Amino acid sequence: MRARPVGEHAVLVECDDAADVRATYAEIRLRASDLGAVEVVPAARTVLLDGLVDVSAALTAIADLQVPAGAGQEVPARLVEIPTRYDGEDLDEVARQWEVSTADVVRIHQAATFTVLFCGFAPGFAYCTGLPDGLTVSRRPDPRPKVPAGAVALAGEYTSVYPSASPGGWQLIGTTGIELWRLDAEEPALLTPGTRIRFVDE
Repeated sequence: MRARPVGEHAVLVECDDAADVRATYAEIRLRASDLGAVEVVPAARTVLLDGLVDVSAALTAIADLQVPAGAGQEVPARLVEIPTRYDGEDLDEVARQWEVSTADVVRIHQAATFTVLFCGFAPGFAYCTGLPDGLTVSRRPDPRPKVPAGAVALAGEYTSVYPSASPGGWQLIGTTGIELWRLDAEEPALLTPGTRIRFVDE
């Protein structure tokens, strides 16, 4: 396992791909207290352990850590269904990139069970994997200055929902009225790493 210190109180673990991130994040979360980590944060190809008192000890422990294939998958994750209208402005463009009909885009998207790999970009913005192998989506060449809250979007290997209005270059395939970020809630983000997601008809 490749790991390196980041500052005085953190360690960054480098992963090979999304599946490696999921497994590493799940295993490290189970052992966070033993490793001395206050927070464990996944990203696209890394997992960060923060709040460490002894970085050297954590690096040694991580070097000896064995991550079982499929770690964390034995525990059923929370499933969130997102009611969606497939009325996005870029639905035709996604169909063109996938070389299918727009109806097939909807069918493929709804048939998938997505998993939140990590969060970033904006509060509550979840990067979700789960598209069939080989199906990716190019970003728009000209990002929109304002994407509305609730826009269901695709980019690269990811699916997400914009939690608030913001600029963005993802391809928009639909909209939802579900609230993803509530600052006054005990857990403000509805979609957190490890959460499973299904997109269903509104």
